[in-house]
This record gives sequence, structure tokens and C-alpha cells, in this order.
Amino acid sequence: MTSFLPGFALSLTLILAIGAQNAFVLRQGLRREFVFWVCLTCAVSDALLIAAGVAGFGALAEALPWFETAMRYGGAAFLIWYGVQNAQAAWRGGVALQAEGQGIHSLRRAILTLLALTWLNPHVYLDTVVLLGSISAQYPDRLWFGIGAVTASFVFFFALGYGARLLSPLFAKPRSWQVLDAIIALTMWAIAAKLLFM
Repeated sequence: MTSFLPGFALSLTLILAIGAQNAFVLRQGLRREFVFWVCLTCAVSDALLIAAGVAGFGALAEALPWFETAMRYGGAAFLIWYGVQNAQAAWRGGVALQAEGQGIHSLRRAILTLLALTWLNPHVYLDTVVLLGSISAQYPDRLWFGIGAVTASFVFFFALGYGARLLSPLFAKPRSWQVLDAIIALTMWAIAAKLLFM
């Protein structure tokens, strides 16, 4: 527990910040589309990255100086595009934004979008591989630190995906979907700007 609990707590605090991945999971949860697979994809992706960090692969960015830059610009470009998609949805409003409306009706498209949001985001590597990986070295049992971090990821994503249903009454109104899409678009652009000008 002396390694598991700190790993769980640190991972949870890193994941809690609203970002592209969380916003996508929230949206899918509200629409009740492919929730299990979306949550599982997020949690497994995080688990792989955390395992890589705890296993000591945090030196990848140092070994390949171009890697961080490529990830930063690629991630920023994708976030800008994704923000534009949400801004257009917010502008259209009404019918396209109802909970049972035009979501991502293809599981393949939903997973590919989520994988891009996850793996093209440089902050994911910084949080999981570099930060969690380096901090895990300070604990007596790195394995249990990693297990705690992975457990937090599974708990958070499934709670977010399935807990979004509690917000369904609020999002029965098309205006709420417009506001959510606008917030997501602004969040994506803010993250992209941070990546480009950091």
C-alpha cells in the first residue's frame, strides 16, 4: 500500500484535468455510444504508457531529440482540427446535438478518433511515461506504484463514461450540447496553443 496508494493518487490527479481525451469520453458517455469500448481504450492506452514509464523508458525523449517536437506539432494540428469539428457542431446546434442525435455511430471511427486524441497528445507522454515513470523510482516497489496508477486510470475512465448518464437530464436540451461543444472546442484550441507556444 505504501507504493500502490501514491501511484493511484498521483495518476488520478493527473487524469482529472479536462483534456481532449476526457472530453471525448464525456461526450460518448452522454450519447451512450460505445461507452465500454471507449473507456477500455483509454484505460488500456494509459496502462501501456504507465508501464513503459515505470519500466524505465522515460529516457525515450532524451534519446530521440526530434520525438518531442514531432509529437508536439502533430498533436497541436490534430487538436486544432478536432476543435474546429466541435466549434462547427456548436454553431449548428439543435438537431445535430441531441443526446440521441448524430454522434459517432461507427465504433471504428470512435476508437480511431480516441486513439489519435490519446497517442498524438505529447502531454500524455509527459504525464505517464516521463512524470509517473520518474516518480515511481522513488518508491520501494515500482510495480505496485504502477499498478496503483493503472487502477486509477481504469476507475476514472469508467466512472466518467458511465457517470455521464447522470448528466443526461441537463443534456436533453440542445442548448446544453451547444455549450459543451463550444467548451470542448475552446479547450482543444487552448491545449494546441500551449503546445505550439510552450
